[in-house]
Amino acid sequence: MPPSPKPRLSAPHRAALERNTWFTSMPRAQRDALVGAAELIHVRRGAMVFRQGDPIHASGGGFYGLVAGTIKISSLRRDGREAILAMLEPGIWFGEITLIDGSPRTHDATALEALDLLVVPPDAFARQMRDVVFSNAIAAMLAARVRMLYGLTEDATLRSLRARVAHRLLVLARGDATQSVDVRRAVVLSQEALAMMLGVTRQTLSKELNALAGEGVLGLGYGRIELLSLDALQRLVSTG
Repeated sequence: MPPSPKPRLSAPHRAALERNTWFTSMPRAQRDALVGAAELIHVRRGAMVFRQGDPIHASGGGFYGLVAGTIKISSLRRDGREAILAMLEPGIWFGEITLIDGSPRTHDATALEALDLLVVPPDAFARQMRDVVFSNAIAAMLAARVRMLYGLTEDATLRSLRARVAHRLLVLARGDATQSVDVRRAVVLSQEALAMMLGVTRQTLSKELNALAGEGVLGLGYGRIELLSLDALQRLVSTG
């Protein structure tokens, strides 16, 4: 049986992948094998990539590489309250946890705009994991995410709200889960979404943002927060 054709990636798709330091840290052979094992699919805005509780072999499930669009990772309580855990941007790979431990999906993944998505099926992911270079790369990915989770836990338990706001803005400036080496000077995100990420009310967050804006640290616009002083934000994080 002939091998399946590789996904037809556009130049912007490839550029998105190459911006991810996790992906580029692997040798070319492993990168090509991963992309070659994937199918390129298109997901409409508002659709669910997966839902909390989906099993490992749910239709369309696998290890995902986002090459266009933005995804919201969130959890919705029965009373309708939502917690936004991360915003995924092009270049990120995700969905590995369920494929490693076989347990259901831990959260919802929702397309905030139309997506182009690479999907590596579970069986193909398992074959990739037999390659020690790839499995070591997955271990490094998990380690980075554990570090991030520890940081968020420290925020919630030890830091003031203003320090938490500063820290999350700096994380978002690097692409949130993507964590690029480049820091953007603006975060394109609604204040409501940021409040959901921090677990506070919109009114409480607005008070903190307006105070920081009054000090010249931030600039506030519609659906956009300008980071006017990265040094001041970092000092807030350091002093807690």
